[in-house]
Amino acid sequence: MITVTEATAAAGALRRLSDEGVSIWLDDLSRERITSGNLAELIDRQHVVGVTTNPSIFQAAIGSGEGYQEQLADLAVRGVTVDEAVRMMTTADVRAAADVLRPVYTATDGRDGRVSIEVDPRLAHETAATVAEAKQLAWLVDRPNVMIKIPATKAGLPAITEVVGLGISVNVTLIFSLERYREVMDAYLAGLEKAAARGLDLAAIHSVASFFVSRVDAEIDKRLTVLGTDEALALRGRAALANARLAYQAYEEVFAGDRWTALAGARANKQRPLWASTGVKDPAYKDTLYVDELVAPGTVNTMPEATLRATADHGAVTGDTVTGGYAQARADLAAVAALGISYDEVVTRLEEEGVAKFAVAWQDLLDAVAKSLNTEVLDTEAVEAAGTTEALDTEGADAE
Repeated sequence: MITVTEATAAAGALRRLSDEGVSIWLDDLSRERITSGNLAELIDRQHVVGVTTNPSIFQAAIGSGEGYQEQLADLAVRGVTVDEAVRMMTTADVRAAADVLRPVYTATDGRDGRVSIEVDPRLAHETAATVAEAKQLAWLVDRPNVMIKIPATKAGLPAITEVVGLGISVNVTLIFSLERYREVMDAYLAGLEKAAARGLDLAAIHSVASFFVSRVDAEIDKRLTVLGTDEALALRGRAALANARLAYQAYEEVFAGDRWTALAGARANKQRPLWASTGVKDPAYKDTLYVDELVAPGTVNTMPEATLRATADHGAVTGDTVTGGYAQARADLAAVAALGISYDEVVTRLEEEGVAKFAVAWQDLLDAVAKSLNTEVLDTEAVEAAGTTEALDTEGADAE
């Protein structure tokens, strides 16, 4: 439970962050978090206004088994497939979280109060299958405040356009490069144009673009450390912030252009930048680095609970830390490139690894659920067998 002291601290840094125009979303979900009232508590006391999930989060939650035994038993009795069981459990959690966040959704006219759920990561390079999965997830969750997560792969871009064009709100995930980010924004605008052509209400469609942060530093810092020069070491911890700040500059440019102006006239919503992967990977860095240094209006910062609590405790929210830093950001990335570290190679590797890591987490989840389903089936069969034996014994006694 959150103490009065913790709540008071949270009202400081987290409130200032919200006042600066940053929406705080929790990068985690589990059934226990919902049923215990913890999620509601974070909303009430720590300014959380949204939730994001991913395959790794569900693997950790469902893989532990906490709170899922009854549903697993029911699914086992029904004889469902492992894939169906996983979708029934994950969508149930997202639906419940969406209900908890529904008052926030209503109060913000749909801007916040959102819960994201990702398409099967094994479909990251299949456009048609991604679209079909997105439609199915939206139908299964059946809540207006759900967002469907689609990866920003080459195959994902046309899927984003088609899904948005159907009136489904989308969280575009696994964005690492500035070029791909511009392609994502273009895909979103194209989707809005499709939706408008179909006569849909653009005001009902929302989107965020999840731009990953800490993984960029982790990869580039590793290369800078190998170089080992004073110049290289001085650049550690700067590339991720530079990348994110230039992404925000791109966002400002795109959503000030003529194409956007026409859509805005039809009550469309901007696709907000969402800072993802904001927990630091290097313990040498301040644990609120990717919160303190990425404050800008109209953004979302999705945080693991550890980062959320660290921000509440000692975050240094001092105003906009993004828009005045574009020149320095360009200089930092140029300095990294001058040392022979290829930006394009880094971001391509990160995208490939991101897709692969989520696919592995998803497979681990499937394996864990398969094991649980088999255990439940065996337990059920044992109970039925015991019942049959007892019945036969009773019949024999009656005959005597």
